[in-house]
Parts: sequence; C-alpha cells; structure tokens
Amino acid sequence: MGGLEEHPVASLNQFKSLLEQKEPILALAPMQDVTDLAFWKLMATFGGADAYWTEYFRVHVDSCLDKWILKSITENPTGRPAIAQMIGNDIPSLVRIARELQKHNVAAVDLNLGCPAPVVYRKCAGGGLLRDLNRVDSILGALRDVIEVAFTVKTRIGFDDPAIFEELLPLFAKHSVDLVTVHGRTVAEKYRSAVHYEYIARAAADLPCPVLANGNVYSAAKARDVLEQTGARGLMIGRGVIRNPWLFLQIRQFRCGEPVFQPVGRDVLAYVVALYEAICPEARRVDTDVQRLKKYINFLGLGVEPTGRFLHEIRRVTTNAEFFRICTEFLDHGEIMPLEPFAIAFKETDVMAGENL
Repeated sequence: MGGLEEHPVASLNQFKSLLEQKEPILALAPMQDVTDLAFWKLMATFGGADAYWTEYFRVHVDSCLDKWILKSITENPTGRPAIAQMIGNDIPSLVRIARELQKHNVAAVDLNLGCPAPVVYRKCAGGGLLRDLNRVDSILGALRDVIEVAFTVKTRIGFDDPAIFEELLPLFAKHSVDLVTVHGRTVAEKYRSAVHYEYIARAAADLPCPVLANGNVYSAAKARDVLEQTGARGLMIGRGVIRNPWLFLQIRQFRCGEPVFQPVGRDVLAYVVALYEAICPEARRVDTDVQRLKKYINFLGLGVEPTGRFLHEIRRVTTNAEFFRICTEFLDHGEIMPLEPFAIAFKETDVMAGENL
C-alpha cells in the first residue's frame, strides 16, 4: 500500500493472510482524536501494528465520510491493512456509509459497540447499543448483507451488566462476523475497573471467528499472560502503545526469545519530540499545540514516575517551551524506563482515575 490507495480486494487479501498467520495479531486500537494518520505513520517507525483501526466515522442521516479520518485510509503509510470503524444506530445510514467506505482501500468495516463516552451512549450509539440487542441484531444483519470486505466488530461485554454477553455472542455468530474485538469491561465501568478477561476467553472459545483481546496490555509479559488467559487470536492495544511506542516490537521480540529493547529516558524524550513533529506540522506550530500534545502525554505520564508530579506539572503548561522544559527535566537521563503504569492516585472525577491502562 505505502500510502497509495489500491483496490479493497488487495487489502482484504492481506487481512485474510494476517488472520491465517501463526503469530498473534497485534492491532492498534482506535482512539478518537488520537490515533490519526500522523500517529499511524509514527507508530510504523517504531515497529508498528499488524493492522490499524481508524477513528470512528460518525454515522447519522446527514453524515458523510469525515475527510480527516478518510485520509488514514487513502494515504495509509503503514503498508498494513486499514480497518474503517463506524459508530451510529441508523440502519440505512450505516448501510450507506459502509458502501461508501468499500469504494476505498479498506480491509474491513468495523462496527463500534463499545464507546463509553456519555455523549455517544446517550444517543444509543457505541456502547449504548448494548442496551438494545434487538437493534444490534438488525444492524448486524443489514451490514452483513452489504459488506463485501471483512466485517468486524469491537464491543464491550455489556452496558452495565455483563450478563447480556451470553445473548450477544450468538448474534456475532448468526451474522458471520469475521473478527470480534472484546474490551473486557462494561460501558459503565469505562476504564475504572480491572479487565474481566474471563469474558474474552468465553468469546474466544465460543465464536467461530477470531477474537482480539483488548484492555490493559502494557508490557510484553502482560501480553503473554492475556493471550494465555483468554486464548484470543491476538491483541488490540491503544493506551499501552501511546505510553510505550516500542510495545509491539517488544511483544514480538519477547515471543521470539530475542533480547527485548529497553528504552532509557532519552529514548522516551526523543519519542516525545517525534510525536510533536508528527502531530504538529512545522508550518502551523503555535503554543496551543501543547493542548493537543497533552492528549498523548496523559497516557505516557503514567509510566514516567510514581508520584504524579510529572503529570501534575505537564497538565498545567501553556506553551511549547514550558512543555519541553518539563519533559527534559524528567526524561533527559540514561536510566531504563519500563513504561509500565505506576499506581498514581487520582480524584474520582479525573479522566485517568482507576485502572486506566
């Protein structure tokens, strides 16, 4: 692919080959306003994922394809399959956008059944759909009829009660979904509980399609444990890779018995600089760029030091100069940094509260 859009059949064949490989599939999770084209390109330089899920295309009666998200597909720089994710509940609109997406080089079209943002689930979209399995059944059937590439789903285990998971899994089998990613929390739990890996294991055992495990994979050793515990076909990782861009590489090295790369502080500082250069083009750099950088550093900061001081200080900077002064203070050293999350105390209202790994 290499940034030049090809026919979807080529990408689909690449995706099918990926599903047949012996090694676990390593996927980059979709994170809205974070895992965009610039971030994909940067991740590819650090070892990269086997497949990339786009930010979600918002689907409603008047929607069209979001141009900035579509660029991740039309200009895909990774050489790996791109999976286009949709979020919405209007069946004719979802069908229409699915058809539009398949005019581009997508390996699969993915339905979001897991977004825990209140602005989404209150509209009965994303994780909110898990309160209406009849609607889920209808949506899956309509999309299966029109999706000619692979059809995938990313879901949580329920809205506020995982008991419905037993009813949800047969729907995926009924509509011949090609791959299911399971985030092992309910929507209500957001990111503030332990991940219930036993539900992912149930999906992997019961479904006829491959299952990816999602949630709290933050190291190569944790990746091994999650794969063993769930029997999943692979892993989808978001926050862990933002904090540690070498994570996909480390997992592969660990599994092959090779020495695992261990970054030191200056490596992490160089990553922060590369992140800034990737997401803030030189021609448009202004001090307000620091607000965009904070979206990423909120996750990285959990692995910098255990007191929370780095996060406290970095969240209060207002200029690029202040931002890099603090990053240099904490990261300009040669000590190894595992980049695993510290148990930093937060207020209950803080977005990072709980086990947000």
